[in-house]
Amino acid sequence: MNQNTICAIATANGVGALGIIRLSGAEAVKIAQRCFKGANLEEAASHTVHYGYIYENRELRAGSQEQRTESKEPRVKSQEQSARNQEVSAEREIELIDEVMVAVFRAPKTFTTEDVVEISYHGSPHIARKILEVLVKNGARLAKAGEFTMRAFMNGRIDLAQAESIADLIASENETSRKVALNQLKGGITNEISVLRNDLLNFTSLIELELDFAEEDVEFADRTAMNSLLQNLRTKLRALIESFQYGNALKNGVEVAIIGKPNAGKSTLLNALLKEERAIVSEIAGTTRDTIEEVIHLKGTAFRFVDTAGLRETTDVIEKIGVTKAKEKIASAKVLLYLYDEQDSTTEEVIAFVKEFHREDLKIVLIHNKVDLTNDEIPNEFDRILTEELFPDYCDQILRISAKEKTGIEAVKNVLTDYVENLKDHESNVIITNQRHYDALEKSLQSVLQVEEAVRSGIHTELLAYELRNALEHLGEISGEFTNDEVLGNIFSKFCIGK
Repeated sequence: MNQNTICAIATANGVGALGIIRLSGAEAVKIAQRCFKGANLEEAASHTVHYGYIYENRELRAGSQEQRTESKEPRVKSQEQSARNQEVSAEREIELIDEVMVAVFRAPKTFTTEDVVEISYHGSPHIARKILEVLVKNGARLAKAGEFTMRAFMNGRIDLAQAESIADLIASENETSRKVALNQLKGGITNEISVLRNDLLNFTSLIELELDFAEEDVEFADRTAMNSLLQNLRTKLRALIESFQYGNALKNGVEVAIIGKPNAGKSTLLNALLKEERAIVSEIAGTTRDTIEEVIHLKGTAFRFVDTAGLRETTDVIEKIGVTKAKEKIASAKVLLYLYDEQDSTTEEVIAFVKEFHREDLKIVLIHNKVDLTNDEIPNEFDRILTEELFPDYCDQILRISAKEKTGIEAVKNVLTDYVENLKDHESNVIITNQRHYDALEKSLQSVLQVEEAVRSGIHTELLAYELRNALEHLGEISGEFTNDEVLGNIFSKFCIGK
């Protein structure tokens, strides 16, 4: 059995019109041929599709009941009965499983760079299992998670950053995240990192050369030019690192917490944003005891709204748990929509709440709700006090809305989309969306800063070379030029089987 040829279902789980099973490896075509009735796949040209049947040879199984009985009780048969039994036996040697289309792709012009066969079958999970069983009996083995993509990486078809972008592309939920993942699949981040590494590699080579001539005390690397390069590297690395906040918003969405006192209109606002009655709305304060989460896509970005329990001191055990959960959601949120009703709040309460939850990485938007109940001037004295006390250190916006009448809802949506747009560096086409890439860039930046300090201090050439090698290694981790089996196993284990 050839353990190097793998097979797996390449389509989603469940019943569908069609499904695809993929094989990859040196024996892929031969194994498929052993259970395919139709064209001669071994003589087929690359990138061709062939009609036929997948079958199982019954000789691979133990003898049938009829065969076992006949071996124990031999008897003389008439010529007619013997012929009939031979015909039945012949029919039972082969069990047709499904009518299929088989595509043949020859190495190296395939995703894995190996021979690849794709079997398109009728989308029954039972049929899929039967075909996989036959393929395994004929010499293939079941693929592990992400093994097809890992083979593409190991065979030099793609680098590690591109491999990860495939997973991102599969998981993309909107147009923007699709475009970002596709740009990275085309080598966007790899090309950017390669330019940085090549420049750094040239100077590292010269520094290494100086080590070979240490006794002569000569400098091959121009320290002034090196400083200029390091400054450029520092600028570009920081730009890539700063793009992660925007990239993470595109990839994973933005968590938005809706908070305020009980009966401030939080659930009504969520329903207005969703355009459906998702949360229970009641005049009774404290209706929301647990968090309610929903996702809304606005201009290509997913916003994960969390409607929380009203924030207040309470003796109700269940409501107290809801308040605790609300505070946990606030701690992980990127945007906080703080609703208040001036008829049920004081400026001191609002100011205290905002200052309590303020963080540098949290955008707080004040929302003056239930304006349909008052005829105050805009802005009124209540909002003027909040502006004086909180702007610009704690927040910079107050929106006046009526969640019940659905007025001002578009303004809330605009604030959210503007928040994401402001995260973007419009001068850069490369956006970091991967936590591993972000960590490697952070380490690279620290190494570059260490090299700059070493050059300024006139540190020994050997230590300078060490810091340069560190920076190169961290940059190489992104594309996979420097990595280990543990990292690879962790990355590809997150892929689906069949990809």
